[in-house]
Amino acid sequence: MDYEKNKLSVIMPALNEEANIRDAVSSTLKAFNLFKIDGEVIVVNDGSADRTARLAEEISKEYPGRVRVVNHDKPKGIGASFWEGVDSAKGDAIVMMPGDNENDPQEAFRYYKLLEQVDIVIPFIFNREARPLFRNALSLLYRFIINTTFLVNFNYTNGTILYRRSILWGINERSDGFFFQTDILIRAAKKGYLFAEVPYKIGSRKSGSSKAISFPSLFKVIKGYLKLVKDYYFNKDNKRQQDYSSDSQTAARRK
Repeated sequence: MDYEKNKLSVIMPALNEEANIRDAVSSTLKAFNLFKIDGEVIVVNDGSADRTARLAEEISKEYPGRVRVVNHDKPKGIGASFWEGVDSAKGDAIVMMPGDNENDPQEAFRYYKLLEQVDIVIPFIFNREARPLFRNALSLLYRFIINTTFLVNFNYTNGTILYRRSILWGINERSDGFFFQTDILIRAAKKGYLFAEVPYKIGSRKSGSSKAISFPSLFKVIKGYLKLVKDYYFNKDNKRQQDYSSDSQTAARRK
């Protein structure tokens, strides 16, 4: 598949991001132009109580055909927002770019053409000093638990990951909280899909605070983790099956 001729769908969950959403969309559109990517942005307003929805609608009118908006009446979670974006995406590739403008789209899009070789491109943060020590320690502990539990060796599992859309359609379980990226990666990796890990530079949030570190988020992460453990170790139907999507690089390279 020639990714110069295919579309990239950026799913942008946003919860109370009125101070950041315009810049997040603008930087994404600029990155499309820089890398000559035919792309769309799907802003998923996850039940925001501020002006996020109104601003997103205004932006979509400024860029018809390039920016679309999905609105939730109440917060459903970042994972639920991602999966709703997947269902409405028009692109052959998918990436999640949060509406907090913390991530630089150029850092993700520079690896877009790697999808001509693999089915998932996984970024890992190399400038960890951009985040507080506590969050880095928490991330280290989280990664240790995931890698040890599922016998993998990922450097990072919660970033702006590039997916071939068809492999997402083949995943039956959908985590609705912050565990959704890890859930997808473990299920896809254990199935045998090819992936590449790449270095990624993260920025700093300009306004507001992260929703990732909170008791409700932690509860959903634990719930998702236990569900994945159950599926992987105790559900025989979810054991590795080599029925790869027909357009995947994994299927092509295994012939």
